[in-house]
Amino acid sequence: MSYMKIKQWRDSEIEKQESSYDLNAFHDLIMKQVFEAVLKKVKEEAGSPPCQYAWFVMGSAGRFEQAIISDQDHGIVYEEESEESGRYFKNLGKELAFGLNEAGYPYCDGNVMSSNPVWCRSKVSWNDQLAKWLNEESFDSIRYLLIFYDARVLEGEQEYILHLKKHIHDAIKEKPDLLERFLENTIHTKKAVGFFQQFLPETHGSHAGSIDIKQSGFLPYVNAVRLLALKESVKAASTLSRIEALSQLPKYGRELQDYKSGFEKLLHYRHMYHKKMTESYDDIHYLDVKELNKNERKELKQILKDGQKLQDYTQSVIKGMMRR
Repeated sequence: MSYMKIKQWRDSEIEKQESSYDLNAFHDLIMKQVFEAVLKKVKEEAGSPPCQYAWFVMGSAGRFEQAIISDQDHGIVYEEESEESGRYFKNLGKELAFGLNEAGYPYCDGNVMSSNPVWCRSKVSWNDQLAKWLNEESFDSIRYLLIFYDARVLEGEQEYILHLKKHIHDAIKEKPDLLERFLENTIHTKKAVGFFQQFLPETHGSHAGSIDIKQSGFLPYVNAVRLLALKESVKAASTLSRIEALSQLPKYGRELQDYKSGFEKLLHYRHMYHKKMTESYDDIHYLDVKELNKNERKELKQILKDGQKLQDYTQSVIKGMMRR
């Protein structure tokens, strides 16, 4: 199927998805179709892949939390460290970024794409890159590690990413203070509920009157749960599956289960109020509270407050561990 045909299929079906889960399963299906088209094209020009590999998605795609409109975040890890493999997967990565853009997934502004050599490497090179980021501990290195930690394989060898994540888990066991750096990188989020329990909507611009649900709603949950997942060596990539895995540990069980339903409702609200492809990528990050009824406003307010509470709890867990 051509990229244009895939886009037409995507555009005709995407608004019919009835839940956030269905929507994300559909995104996976579309991206896999793009991959098949890309691989067919590259095979015709340069033959079959010279070795085994994994193509993985990151960001909201990695966490299975995409909205109706989403940009692309992805990378490649391949088996053999050789000039031939490097050249082959570099071309594959470039074509993947082009194909996804043609199919309706805009290029990533931060260049987190397989077309960027930073995100397209052999297994050996990925191990070296992760070790470098872990040792540097700069703001950008920590940010890249957190982006990578949300990786989920869509095509190829699942165990490649699990192996690389184990590298991060082992480093944290050796240097637990890394968690404090991760915390510093993610702790600052925008509050959307004030001291008097009032909404704090945007006051300027085209989204004046709306809540920034990406910064104030999703990020407190995503960042806090990711940090706990890093601390406990959880392999899962989505926020919900990470909460599920953490809840199996006695020390988190009762504490985290309530946050799971809050996050599910947040996904539900975004899906319910952003179902049209006519919106822009920026629009989907905002929720106009005037569109909500009284009960929905009350529930959303509690979800937002719980996100901040979860952040405070996670901070106390990490800081408490450091003081021991």
